Formats: sequence, structure tokens, C-alpha cells
Amino acid sequence: MTFDEIKNATPEELSQREEELRKELFNLRFQKVISGLESPMRIRHVKKEIAWIKTVVNGKK
Repeated sequence: MTFDEIKNATPEELSQREEELRKELFNLRFQKVISGLESPMRIRHVKKEIAWIKTVVNGKK
């Protein structure tokens, strides 16, 4: 998702997306420890997207 898509999403969509990203981040970290990653930048992107979601959610409060 882009930041503009995140800004226009509903709170329910944002919480669902954050949950999916947290699961993906866990799996990426697990893969990194076990066998290494093909794309280590994916971890950085997932963290950034989680931060965007948290920023938008806090701004809407």
C-alpha cells in the first residue's frame, strides 16, 4: 500500500492490514535467522508500512 491509500482507508482496514504486516514481519525475521532472505529490504519496507499505519491511526484519533 502507498501512503495515500493508507490515509484513505477505514480504521478496520488499517487494523487488518497492520495485523497482516506484523505476521509477515515475524515470518521474515524467522526466515532471516534460519536461511537468509532473498530480499532483506522487504523487512525495512514492512516496518515502514506499519509505521505509516500507526501514524494515520493516531492522527485520526
